[in-house]
Amino acid sequence: MAVIVEDGKLRLSGYVGDYYFEDGFTAADVVLALAGFARDEEVDVYINSGGGVATEGAAIHAVLRDRPGPTNIIVEGIAASAASLIAMAGDAVTMSAGSIMMIHDPSGYTIGTSADHSKTVEQLEALATAYARVYAEKSGKTEAECREIMKRETWLTPEQAVAEGFADATTATKAVPVAAFDYRTFDHAPPRLVALAKRKNWAFQARDPAAPPAPPRQKEKTMTEPTGGEDAAEIKRLREELAQMKAATQDRERRDAILALDEAKGREAQAKALCDTGITIEQAKAVLAAAPKAAAPEDDEDGDDLPDPKAYERSRAAGAGLGGGGGNPPKAKVKIDRAAIFAARAKQVGA
Repeated sequence: MAVIVEDGKLRLSGYVGDYYFEDGFTAADVVLALAGFARDEEVDVYINSGGGVATEGAAIHAVLRDRPGPTNIIVEGIAASAASLIAMAGDAVTMSAGSIMMIHDPSGYTIGTSADHSKTVEQLEALATAYARVYAEKSGKTEAECREIMKRETWLTPEQAVAEGFADATTATKAVPVAAFDYRTFDHAPPRLVALAKRKNWAFQARDPAAPPAPPRQKEKTMTEPTGGEDAAEIKRLREELAQMKAATQDRERRDAILALDEAKGREAQAKALCDTGITIEQAKAVLAAAPKAAAPEDDEDGDDLPDPKAYERSRAAGAGLGGGGGNPPKAKVKIDRAAIFAARAKQVGA
């Protein structure tokens, strides 16, 4: 769990969500951590995350956003992808010097039919729409404007994040405090102040008719060029998983084929041992053909695997000197080291 509470600060770092062996944090982790704070207490949340699971990011945003007390977000290193959405939950969002923020469309993959792929597209579009609404609420932009920023995969410096309305200050430059007022009553109020008034639910106050309307904010063109972007590490991981699955399937098929060989009949133990060596089907066939079969039960005249009554009677007679053997003791059995024979045969065929 990458959720640390120290000196009244909540630190979230690593992967957003619970994902294999990566160190990350979930909405449940954040809920447990917040239980150590009073409901109305002001909490500083430090974020350093490259993102992760989109739905988990949305859940964590909701947990922080619904707190009764003030929640301040400080981006320490990076707030990218789902982590940038979490940052939008702050009543005040501060970008540390040298930190970056990245906003883009949610992504995913599907293995299945065309219907399965269509369903994934539907889910991603729904997520993207929900994300755009959160970015719009914070920045004062329209949902369509935020969606375009997402599609371009936009990387922002601290100053750019503040200029675009996704952050309120940097550690180098503090924003001027904003007076509590319902800026929605103005005709040309900066979108950021309108969004702030809506989020804070500041009450309506009549403005002085003689006062000039606030000038519209001049937006700077700060968007970076798209970086192209598929997550190469994620693609590599998926390819490795698929390769492992394919190798496991091929190994299982190889084992089944060896055990099904005609040469394996009567040599089942050798066949199973061969499977564990990684030997090919053709090599196993050659080794099994050269190996002796297991001895069949003697005198099993009725063809089943049960003790033959006739054989039993003959053995009793022989033991008593009545079976025509003149009472001669049975010949000593020669112990065959089958493991040694098997190893020698396998070596001959290059196993």
